[in-house]
Amino acid sequence: MPVHAEDLPVRAAADPSPPPGLVVTGRYDRRSGYGVNRPGGSASWLFTFTLDGCGLLRQGGARARAGAGDLVVLAPGTGHRYTVAPGAERWRFWWAHCRARPSWTPWLAPHAVSDGLYAVASVPGALHGRIEAAFCRMLADARGPAGDTPHEPDPVGVAHCSLARELALSALEEVVLLAVGGARTPPPAADADARVRHAEELIAADPRAPHTVRSLAESVALSPSRFAHLFTLCTGQPPMRALREARLRHAARLLEATDLTVERVAAASGFTSPFHFSRIFRERYGVPPGAYRAGR
Repeated sequence: MPVHAEDLPVRAAADPSPPPGLVVTGRYDRRSGYGVNRPGGSASWLFTFTLDGCGLLRQGGARARAGAGDLVVLAPGTGHRYTVAPGAERWRFWWAHCRARPSWTPWLAPHAVSDGLYAVASVPGALHGRIEAAFCRMLADARGPAGDTPHEPDPVGVAHCSLARELALSALEEVVLLAVGGARTPPPAADADARVRHAEELIAADPRAPHTVRSLAESVALSPSRFAHLFTLCTGQPPMRALREARLRHAARLLEATDLTVERVAAASGFTSPFHFSRIFRERYGVPPGAYRAGR
């Protein structure tokens, strides 16, 4: 049975977002005046791929325009707003709310506009058909075994069961890979590329290590202030936020692949307090660690 936006579970009185754990996707064609405002942010990630017209998405104090062929992504936990861009007559776009897979964040990182806002711009037109086909498949999978290419103007699908969620997420992963693989990667600062890349490699090699801004700066022969500035310029996020993200991704992989207790996962990922770990894990993935494992 078709599911429409008004049928989604409600979490707030105005502009609700889907609760964490669901995968919700749809295709909208909105005219000038349309907008969604979530001052408290969302518990799930939001992916948008523009087909026609133009949208404007804001995350905190940052913003990104979304034209045809642009994939714009909002991470959870920060207030956001999105509208038909001023001066545009319409915004026709695919969207998906979900709990992103940990592997996606490093793919999106080169396209960070700010902490939590990613704009993968200028995806080649030759890939648009494949991306739209992946979204259509995602929508069909979310709507269940009887799902089919919808004909209603604003179709929405909600994946409730684990099989539907995994199928839908696999289709969305194809969207992300196609977009980041085909788009132009923003060039990093010429004098910082090798040093920042080396620091990123150190973090990725051992997220559990007690890295600090000072220790990472010393590893690339820079002052802490200069290193922090260049790292943020190249990656779109401060060094300690990048370290926290790496630790959270590592923790998510451990929860998926092992039966370690939450306390041991926290310690193995570099978090000294399991309570702090559980809190920031929930902020990032929308559910506490135990529920994340149960939902896989």
